[in-house]
Amino acid sequence: MPDNLVTTPFGAQTTAAEILAGIDLSGRRAIVTGGASGIGRETARILAAAGAEVTIGVRDLATGATAAEEITPAGGPGTVRAALLDLADQASVRAFLEAWQGPLHILVLNAGVMASPLERTKEGWETQFATNHLGHFALAAGLHGALAAARGARVVAVSSVGHVNGDVLFDDIHFERHPYDPWAAYSQSKTANVLFAVEAGSRWASDSITVNALNPGRITSTRLGRHIGDISNSPSSFDATSTDVSWKDIEQGAATSVLLAASPLVEGVTGRYFEDCNEAGPHRPGVRRGVAAHAVDPRSAARLWRISLDMVEAAAAKV
Repeated sequence: MPDNLVTTPFGAQTTAAEILAGIDLSGRRAIVTGGASGIGRETARILAAAGAEVTIGVRDLATGATAAEEITPAGGPGTVRAALLDLADQASVRAFLEAWQGPLHILVLNAGVMASPLERTKEGWETQFATNHLGHFALAAGLHGALAAARGARVVAVSSVGHVNGDVLFDDIHFERHPYDPWAAYSQSKTANVLFAVEAGSRWASDSITVNALNPGRITSTRLGRHIGDISNSPSSFDATSTDVSWKDIEQGAATSVLLAASPLVEGVTGRYFEDCNEAGPHRPGVRRGVAAHAVDPRSAARLWRISLDMVEAAAAKV
């Protein structure tokens, strides 16, 4: 954890539009996964409104195309297009990578699932880890050349305060021996998002690529919580009465993603974890804020990178 935390004039109630007010992203190319709905859609909309050429990665191309048309700014110069991308399917990730051409300035790893029932991919991977981490890992690693070509690219990994509930279960990542717990699986996948930012930030610094993770806050009216039912009956990690939780609308929820993706205020900052548009301090027990020590451990970050690379390469070799 750095001694001096990065701060900005913005906070929990800042909107994504306010973050980029007066900023011109013309000529920049961006990818936002899960960009057809929720904070991903708002992130894509605001980047395009600032002039960026945005591709939203979506599982349903028809739905994605409709969303892209709806959020493309009238008169340009920004544009939005949809491309098929199922993060739980490594073949889909590879197809997306094969189709991408040219430099990439902004990559927002936004899509995710939360507390879903036990499901496995065709590789046998637990679906939350496969979607939230491995799919994004394969995508980002595959786009490394495009990011390096942009000279100053930014990668943004959307994590969650839920990461504080658990580390990566390195001895049984896919719950093959341990009883499956949907919240434990979610927590480890969100910890993995932060560990990815730590390791990628270190590995890719010489390529002028910055990589940061964030907690967007508790967002009203998104599909992320579709597996948990009534929030009042959910675990304490989603306690609606907590005074230390920032409840936000979608416009506010996308703000930290947009800050890390394009604001000059965080230029050159890498390998860190943000919340409410500022770098987060260490997590304290009993408080639903901050970054857990296990999520920024450089040894764990390097270990996870090696394991993830082995998994992705093994999956590709079987094709």
